[in-house]
Amino acid sequence: MFSKATRSRPPAAPGSAPAGTDWSPYTRLEDAARVYFLHAEVALDAIAGVLGRRRVRGFTLERVVDLTEAGASVWQEAAVCDGRRLILWHSEEMADDSAPGGSVLDSSVQVLPLAAIGHVGMRTLVGRDERGRRVDRGVYLVLATEVPHELFPVQPDPDASQQGATAKIRPESFRFSKSLDDGGAGQIARLIDFGRLLGRLVPG
Repeated sequence: MFSKATRSRPPAAPGSAPAGTDWSPYTRLEDAARVYFLHAEVALDAIAGVLGRRRVRGFTLERVVDLTEAGASVWQEAAVCDGRRLILWHSEEMADDSAPGGSVLDSSVQVLPLAAIGHVGMRTLVGRDERGRRVDRGVYLVLATEVPHELFPVQPDPDASQQGATAKIRPESFRFSKSLDDGGAGQIARLIDFGRLLGRLVPG
């Protein structure tokens, strides 16, 4: 299901490249995670624990490095689809003075049935290169669920005949993005493919 950017296998063997290497040429989740994530084994173990024997139909990866006064902090995320479920893993380094090295990895996994996704929205930024050929310059993917995430009050209408407490429920949603500056053309193509896969599989 992946685009032509992934047809040829890269020369570097998984695990031989430094963390943060472009993952888009790798069609297997294991290979992509090992060249991209700083804590690949933690991610793969968490995902495999819920994936079981089911096959990975598509995935997208994200990694952000934040520079703070305490040093560099790495936030990592994987979204994996097995045809029936969306498996979301993310990790973040947290300060812990009692741990060796002064930090621990907060690793979490969330599993959603595709039936829980009520909306798949994808916006693509399309441009042209110097030769006039089409170039996808960015993509934004939003998955909105039917699961309540946040309840917040709404100011009542002062002109209404009856006054009462009102509130709105904000459903849980997940956002993914790639651009030429953040991920490059290969990861843009992979995220587009991932969004199209979910658009086909999410029940109507």
